Order: sequence, then C-alpha cells, then structure tokens
Amino acid sequence: MALKRFTRLLWATSLSISLVTGQSIEQETEEAITYLTGTKSGTLPLNGATPTGTYQTFSSKITLATTSLPTSLGVLTANYTETELVTTLTGSVTSSITTTTTNGTASSTVSTPPRPTNTRPCNNYPELCERKYSNITEVGCHNSPFVRAGSAAANQMYNVTDQLNDGIRFLQGQIQFPVNGTQPHFCHTSCDLFDAGPITDWLGKVREWVSAHPYDVVTILLGNGNYSNPDLYVPYIERSGILRYIYTPPVIPMGLDDWPTLAQMILTGQRVVMFLDYSANATAYPWLQDEFSAMWETPFDPLDDTFPCTVQRPPDLPEEQAKNRLYLMNHNLNAEVSLLGQSILVPAVSALNTTNAASGKGSLGMAAANCRDQWTRPPNVLNVDYYNFGDYPGSVFEVAARMNNVTFVKRPCCGSTSAGFRGIRGVERGLGLGLVLGWGVWMLVG
Repeated sequence: MALKRFTRLLWATSLSISLVTGQSIEQETEEAITYLTGTKSGTLPLNGATPTGTYQTFSSKITLATTSLPTSLGVLTANYTETELVTTLTGSVTSSITTTTTNGTASSTVSTPPRPTNTRPCNNYPELCERKYSNITEVGCHNSPFVRAGSAAANQMYNVTDQLNDGIRFLQGQIQFPVNGTQPHFCHTSCDLFDAGPITDWLGKVREWVSAHPYDVVTILLGNGNYSNPDLYVPYIERSGILRYIYTPPVIPMGLDDWPTLAQMILTGQRVVMFLDYSANATAYPWLQDEFSAMWETPFDPLDDTFPCTVQRPPDLPEEQAKNRLYLMNHNLNAEVSLLGQSILVPAVSALNTTNAASGKGSLGMAAANCRDQWTRPPNVLNVDYYNFGDYPGSVFEVAARMNNVTFVKRPCCGSTSAGFRGIRGVERGLGLGLVLGWGVWMLVG
C-alpha cells in the first residue's frame, strides 16, 4: 500500500510541480510534457548513487570463437557518390570466418555483396562510412523506452520509432523483472514506478526499423537493473528477431582500433551493437558485450550543470586505459525531489532548452567541447533526456555533427506530424497551487 501511494504521489507531483512553478508547454496536441523543478544537491542522494555492480577486468585480449569481421582481415571497398538526394554505396567485403568446435577449428570465406541504393547512408552522413565505429559521435536517448505524458519518471517525449526517424542511433534502457513477472520488462528504478512493457516488444520495434533502414548502425545499451544472469534475458532478446543484425566483436576487451568501419558493418549486415552494463557473459553470448570493458561513462545521474568530463564508471580506471575505450557523456541533468521523506531524482525539464542547446553555459555543445579538449577526442555518445528540446528542436544533432567534424544537415525534427513542439509559456501560479492542493487531498483520502 505504501509503495502504491508513493507511486500515485509521484504521478500527482509530476502534474502539479510544473504548474506551481509557473511553467508548462504549448504544443499541437493535448498531451503535454511535464515540467519539474527541484533543489539541486552537491552530492548524490541514495537513489542516485553510482551502481555497485561488478566491473569486469581483463589482463589481456581474448579472441572470441565467433563469426565476425576483424578489421585486420578481408578486403573492403566502399565508395559513395551523391546525386541530388540519392547516395549510392557500393563495395564488397570478403571476411575470414573462424568457428571453434569441440574437435578443433574450421575456417571458411564468405563474400557479402552490398545493397544498391540508399538516401544518405552511414547514419545520415556519408562522410562517416569510412570511419571506425569508435571514431563517431552519436546522440543517445537516455532511458529511451520511458515515454509517458504526465509522468515525472519519463525521460523521452517520442517513442523509439520516432527517435530513430529523427536521427537517434544510440538507445539505452533499464531491464527489470516485475514482481511475480515471467518475462523482463523495461522499468524505471522500479516496475511499480514506471513499467514500459516487455523488452521483446520494444526490441521488436527497433528490429523493424533496422530492417527498413539497411544503411544505418544502431547501438543498444541494456541496463541490468536486477543484476540478473544474462541467461534470463537472452531468450527474450532472441525472440525479438534483432539478432539477425547483431554485431559480434572479434576480441574482448575491444580497443578503439579493434572496431570496424560503418561501411564494413553495413556491407556485412552486422548493424546492431548491443551492450549490457553489468553481469555480461562474453563466453556464452559474445554479441552481448560487457559495457565497461569497452566503454566508460561520465558521472551518472548528473546534478551538476557544469558536467565534469571525468571517469565515474568503471571506477579507478587508469587514464591510459580510458584513452583506448569508447566513452559516453551523460548529459541528462537531474533535479532532486523529496516525496514522503524520500529523495528521488527526476529530469530537470525546466532547464532542457539550456541543457540540450548547441552552445552556452550548461549546454550540450559546451560539455561536448570540454570533453573533446580534455580527452583529445569527442565523446562517442551524447546521452540526453528529451532530445527534441534545446535552443531549437533537435539542436542536439547539431552538436553531434560538430563533434564529427561534418557539415550539419538540418532535418525535420521532432516526432510524428501529429505532435510538435512550439515553445514554453507561463501559467498562473494560483491555478497551479489549487491543483497541488487538490492532488494532495486526493492522495490523503485515496
């Protein structure tokens, strides 16, 4: 009963805080994004502490007994030409495939022809085709599955299909098992707080999009919310059909030079990279890569709008090792809200236009540039909440183009044509206070 009441209080707060602080959003539909404010804290509250899962370490590289495309083998030619809006990607790849069996090893050579034509291949920028996966910056959707109007626990406004259509190529979400549940769901902190449904449904939508866009590379980071054995997740991942496009690394841990180019991944059909943050098993499931042996992250659930570009996870990572890994820049500013004596972190949506801006203090552009200067290369992932906000809708993609040193191609953004962003306007504080009192009475008698 207490958890149910807490959940109802969070839902009520998500509607009332925005009104009492005099902020709302005007858009073309009746559905509204919730605006929340709170008091920032210099230290992380308990629920915002760095996860304490086990971090894997490797004393040397291990060659995996898998089918893969090592960058040191095979011959690839990939050329593109642009005529108006159509880009043609041509090429072929011959890869050496080695499979380990109980009786030894067997080798074979497979030639995979390219598909003929696509508009703007290689994640919307043909210039990226010849670059290694490790030398590209993408915009990431923090907590991609958590989309719900009027919920403080939501992190995105548009569903995963819209996210991908708008240019997102990195998706992250946390998996948990609901109480008495029989299959894993995407849940935000607790399935009682926000349950976005079975992982198979969401992964199936990603698979449908990937199938329809054969010249794009998509990355999925799964958060192991229960620190469960991956054996419990794999059957449901397989059921989605997404393994048809999965990338399997040749070695672990993967260094920056070990990654293939986007063209190689596209021409071989290995266009989905998947990570698990904790408890990955590279021996059993080499395609479900351990995140923190290949990538590090800046501070988790940031409350500091200066966004220091320091290594937080994995902890105590030597600088020379950090320089040879991918890295994810967490740029999803949070606010601390106290409910029923508990502190929780929610997206600081009242600051989104600043946080996701291309330039200025506290902006995504400023933080990305600081990281690039500090580490002599840009972040691989710009992980954000509500990517459609900024100094204009979709300004986060301008920052990614800047980090990739390519000319920004401004595309329509964001979401479907039935929902759009117009701007922020004030509302009467008196109305907001009245609603707060109303929700409070409902909570007490409910």
